Amino acid sequence: MRWTIKPKPEPHLVSQLANELNVSKLIASLLVQRGVSTFNQAKQFFRPSLNDLHDPYLMKDMDKAVNRIEKAISNQENILVFGDYDVDGTTAVSLVSSYLKTIYSNIATYIPDRYDEGYGISYKGIDFADDNGFSLVIALDCGIKSIDHVAYAKEKNIDFIICDHHRPGEILPEAIAVLDPKRSDCTYPYDELCGCGVGFKLIQALAQNRVETIEDLIPYLDLVATAIAADIVPMTGENRILAKFGLEVINSNPRPGIKALIQNVKKKVLTITDVVFIIAPRINAAGRIKHGNHAVELLTEFNLEQAEQFASEIEGYNLDRKDLDKQITEEALAQIEENNEKEKFTTVVYNENWHKGVIGIVASRLTETYYRPTLVFTKSGDKLAASARSVKDYDVYNALEKCSEHLEQFGGHMYAAGMTLKEENYLQFKEAFEKVVQETIHPDLLIPEISVDAEIDLTEINPKLIRLLHQFEPFGPENMTPVFMAKNVVDTGYGKTLGQNEEHLKLFVKQNNSEGFGVIGFGLGKKLELTKNHQPFEMVFCIDENEFNGNVIVQLRAKDVR
Repeated sequence: MRWTIKPKPEPHLVSQLANELNVSKLIASLLVQRGVSTFNQAKQFFRPSLNDLHDPYLMKDMDKAVNRIEKAISNQENILVFGDYDVDGTTAVSLVSSYLKTIYSNIATYIPDRYDEGYGISYKGIDFADDNGFSLVIALDCGIKSIDHVAYAKEKNIDFIICDHHRPGEILPEAIAVLDPKRSDCTYPYDELCGCGVGFKLIQALAQNRVETIEDLIPYLDLVATAIAADIVPMTGENRILAKFGLEVINSNPRPGIKALIQNVKKKVLTITDVVFIIAPRINAAGRIKHGNHAVELLTEFNLEQAEQFASEIEGYNLDRKDLDKQITEEALAQIEENNEKEKFTTVVYNENWHKGVIGIVASRLTETYYRPTLVFTKSGDKLAASARSVKDYDVYNALEKCSEHLEQFGGHMYAAGMTLKEENYLQFKEAFEKVVQETIHPDLLIPEISVDAEIDLTEINPKLIRLLHQFEPFGPENMTPVFMAKNVVDTGYGKTLGQNEEHLKLFVKQNNSEGFGVIGFGLGKKLELTKNHQPFEMVFCIDENEFNGNVIVQLRAKDVR
């Protein structure tokens, strides 16, 4: 592990902000690091408001999208809401279809089959629309590169509205409207929305057109927050506002499908991390193991008893997914050993029998062992399909672009992508990808990094600091849980390991005259030796609160010690 301390912000900015807000320099410094340097920005950061959301009509083509949907409604056309099979796609389809059904009845949904049709708009989906008399398709979380598919639909007199957030290619599809804040000619003020977020802007525009207010759309925000959490988009700007209010809906009055998923969770208040680890994998499991339709059925069901039935089926898929994920990860690690590939710059593994639904998770698992850009391939029809995952600060999408002559198609973003290729091109591609990464990655990026916000004394940890840190939530990329470093920390003799394999570390630490704090270090069991015999050590940690028997106690969550 390498520890990187973030650069200290401009002292005068920090002092000024600390005075204006009446907070410590530590809090002011954390704010400035997050791009919050004025009183008004701080007010928006600490008090996010739905009124701070941008006008949806600032998005290029939004007026065209709304006009086409209104025309379809007045002409009694059939509208098909189409989306990807992952969390972002299924929540987006659930969001847009359930909103449209409140104003119009001829609405149906379509999720492509991960195995039969693959990612994105499919010819099979367009044929389905044609056979069933749909003249308008709204595509969510996909479609920005579907030039041929949209042209094929046009021949059948089917119009498309595309709502996507992936990077466009050189040419845009000839759809009625292409809503994508990453379009180079789109001046929308925030371009980090997820697919469901773009879908939300569409229903926000439709609602405005029908003289509804943002308050009328609050019940849909549980879906948007779930997508933001699962898709790991920056927790800044509009995403942070939508996630905050969406979490409130999840915790107070979620739709029956989400309520059914979280019924057995012991926690009273879920955080964005709980959404990532509890809600998202279950919604994802439907599309990974069975079919994404099951997720849409769950999320659009308004009868709680029926939703509970759907949720228990999805729970079964999730258990299957866990077993597969564990088995394939073990097989992939064995393959790396057998091929003597532990010292390479990339991990590229392939087995034709691996389950296509879990290769993305396996790619993430492999980066935990060998920290480097990773691709996991399996057989998909007559081609090979892969999921890619990257390491911090390395753009895997750009690397794939440089090897694209070996690929049939690819898409995605900086840290995650998908691709297909012909089996005979696999080895050439594998060599090319290794070469590109070797030439373009900085060696430091192959060592996991802990980014430290600030060095502090344990005496600075007090109720006011903790109360203010809570107001930094919800956390996520570009607004991560603050990580602190403390030097000359001593364990008071309570140090021990926990867990079946003694993999976790438990300490009780002090620093000079500070009060003592309990410390838990997940996966740090091997570091116990460093903390014995009252010898001082350095520690990087987050400040947590642990609820036990109704009492809330401050606990430090160690990320590393040295």
